[in-house]
Amino acid sequence: MGVLVKGENVSKVYKMGEVDIYALSSVSFEIYDSELLVILGPSGSGKSTLLNIVGGMDTLTSGELYYREKALHKGGRRLLTEYRRDAVGFVFQFYNLMPNLTAIENVDLAREISQSPLNAEQMLDSVGLLARKDHFPAQLSGGEQQRVAIARALAKNPEILLCDEPTGALDSTSSREVLKILRKFSTEFKKTVIIITHEASIANMADRVMYIRDGKIEKIVKNENPIGADEVVL
Repeated sequence: MGVLVKGENVSKVYKMGEVDIYALSSVSFEIYDSELLVILGPSGSGKSTLLNIVGGMDTLTSGELYYREKALHKGGRRLLTEYRRDAVGFVFQFYNLMPNLTAIENVDLAREISQSPLNAEQMLDSVGLLARKDHFPAQLSGGEQQRVAIARALAKNPEILLCDEPTGALDSTSSREVLKILRKFSTEFKKTVIIITHEASIANMADRVMYIRDGKIEKIVKNENPIGADEVVL
C-alpha cells in the first residue's frame, strides 16, 4: 500500500489565557491507500482534532503534514482548499442534508464541486436508496438520511473519506448498514476510509486501528482478519 497522508510530529495547541492546551502532542502517523482505518478513543482524546487536520479543516500548530508529495503544512489556505475540494469527503454524525432538496438533489450538490464526480443515481443505488431519490430528508429515516449523506460524499469521488462518529445517532440495524457501505467503498472503489468512534466493537472491522488518548497515539494495530459489518456487536 502506498502512503496517502503522512504526519510527522504533529501538534495542535489551543491557548486558554496563559495556558497551552495540547489537543494533539507531537503525533506521527501514516495513512495508506485503500485502507479502512478506525481511530478509537474516548471523548476529548484528540481524535476529532486529528481528523480535522487530516481533512484540511484545521491547521496544525507545529509539525509536518503531507498528502502524497504535497506539503500541506507549507501550502497555505489555497492548497488546503484545493485538497479539501479534490481529495477529501466528509461524513458526520448529523447528516447536514438540505431540507428543501430531494435525496438526488442533495447528492448532486457534491458533484458540482468535484473535478471527477461519480454518477449521483449510481451512488444512491450503491447505498440502496435509488427508489427514494425523490424523497425529501423529512420523509426519510435517520439511517436513510445518513446513507444519503454518504452517497453525497461518495459522489464527489474523494480519495479519502473521513467519517466522524457516522453511526452515533443510529440504531444498531442502521449502523450496520452504514458500516457495510463504508467497507464497500474502501474495498470495491479502492478508497481510503477513516472512521473515528468511541465504539470499540467497530475497530474489529478495520484494516488498522489507531488508539489515541490525551492527544497522543498510544499504538496502531493491524487487524489480520477484519470481521464483516454484520458481525459488529453494537
